Amino acid sequence: MTVDRLLDIAVTINPGFYLIAAAVWAVFARGPGSRGVALLGGPALALLALLYAPASGTEITRSFFLGFNMSLYRPDSLSMIFGFGFVLAAALSGVYSLHREDRMQDSAGLLYAGAAMAAVFAGDLISLVVFWELTAVASVALVFARQTKQGQMAGMRYLLIQLLSGLLLMAGVVLYGLDAGSFLFADLGQLHRGVLIGMLDIHAPGGLLILAGVGIKAAFPTFHNWLTDAYPNTTETGAVVMSAYTTTLAVYVLARCFAGLDWLVWIGAAMTVYPVFFAVMENDLRRVLAYSTNNQIGFMVCAVGIGTPLAIDGAAAHAVAHIVFKGLLFMAMGAVFMRTGTTKASELGGLHRTMPWTTLFCLIGAMSISALPLFAGFSTKSMIMTAAHTPAMFAVWLMLLFASAGVLEHSGIKIPYFAFFSHDSGKRPKEAPFTMLLAMGLASALCLAIGIAPGWFFELLPYRSVAMAFLAQDLFTADHLLVQMQLLAFAVLAFVLLKRLKLYPTEQPGVILDIEWLWRKAAPAITGVLGRLAGRLGVWADKAFGRAGAGLISGSGQIFAPDGVVARHLPLAGAAIWTVALLSFVLILAMSSPG
Repeated sequence: MTVDRLLDIAVTINPGFYLIAAAVWAVFARGPGSRGVALLGGPALALLALLYAPASGTEITRSFFLGFNMSLYRPDSLSMIFGFGFVLAAALSGVYSLHREDRMQDSAGLLYAGAAMAAVFAGDLISLVVFWELTAVASVALVFARQTKQGQMAGMRYLLIQLLSGLLLMAGVVLYGLDAGSFLFADLGQLHRGVLIGMLDIHAPGGLLILAGVGIKAAFPTFHNWLTDAYPNTTETGAVVMSAYTTTLAVYVLARCFAGLDWLVWIGAAMTVYPVFFAVMENDLRRVLAYSTNNQIGFMVCAVGIGTPLAIDGAAAHAVAHIVFKGLLFMAMGAVFMRTGTTKASELGGLHRTMPWTTLFCLIGAMSISALPLFAGFSTKSMIMTAAHTPAMFAVWLMLLFASAGVLEHSGIKIPYFAFFSHDSGKRPKEAPFTMLLAMGLASALCLAIGIAPGWFFELLPYRSVAMAFLAQDLFTADHLLVQMQLLAFAVLAFVLLKRLKLYPTEQPGVILDIEWLWRKAAPAITGVLGRLAGRLGVWADKAFGRAGAGLISGSGQIFAPDGVVARHLPLAGAAIWTVALLSFVLILAMSSPG
């Protein structure tokens, strides 16, 4: 077989499969060289497959399932940008993980990345479900890797909620696909300016179930606490890996299947607002980042709901930029956690003295997520804000504006301030290992590259002409820059005044009651009460049926006993009378049964 033939075959393989193969390699890898091949070689091969992908919209059907076509690989401009983000995340987390040797975490992280990447290139709903479930299995291993009781409990809760998401998605896919007669995206959707999006009917039971399953993974309100529960309870590397895939994959599926759905506008707007209040009060800085993730995903969900080309570009661009700058912040907090054993704000402070590089990289991530001009978040979030700035969505735009200020307060200021500055905790840990710093440095460079010169990045978006027009006409205009700087200045002033007036929530150990209280505390309590009530009802019913049965037996004995009523009138032995009675009962049942 010639080299050209091998290359032809290689580029027709779903890029996620290269990461899955690397995950298998990682199980048996021993020594730094072999681990490096898995952690860096897998993403490198996946990136090459992306660069030489088949033409957009090419359908590569590999197999059949119960008479239905399955397309394991269907690249287009929407899947390409998300695939690019996932391969970046795999490479950065691979570099970040080189400081320690843990084959289980290496393999789980690569499998997680590979399944997520394979899902965005899947051309049918069945393949999507398979890879969706594989992400759940791989990611839960990262939560269990913490090997603490708290981590084990968080892992079980995470697994249950992810299984619920998968079951809803699977049920919806079966109903929708059978009703439509096909599971292929190409058969279900309509092309919108060359991009296959927004095809599933929300009024059909299957479409509604699919939306519910995806909504759980996107951390919709009331189902968001799996995110704030799992991320802080994994390892320093596990949190970095988990921050990149699950929620971003959900955003991709929403954009693929439900673009323009009005519900998503308000769901996303609510997601941007409510985490701000919890993040302000939270003491654990990794949990603050989890709430911040919920907030940022809300911007993307809202943009998908708006559904215009600029909004879809904004959702896709912000998803990839979020992978980079949120991963950078989790890397910084992971380094702090590894060196100090905690990410509690009340136990940190003054770390800039001995961890200056980590401090610098954390500040770059903080400025990026805060959408400071010339940083990644500004270039991508601006598209979403512009798409929402219409008279019909003025209330939504105000909610997003408030949420933007809140992001600066809890992620842009709170995290670096309380971790590296604030009061002196007395801790003097060593700087993070070189591979950690290298990963943070690469992520920081990407944040600056997307922020300073975003043209190359916008070229990768689904509606590149719309994105490039936005770059030329709107992004760096004086009005836009002035509004953003005023917003950021207001948020900084509010933080300073609250600290001066001692009105800012005190950083101290405690438990923040969120909606999870209903299913972690209230639900077991209610179940316990209902269980005790059912037990009492069972005892009462047992006694009642016991008394009734005893009465029936006693009455039967008086009637059918040898000296009973029947025996006194019929010359039959007691055994014969019982036999006649039982046969009569059987005969009545037989005659009354249907057929």
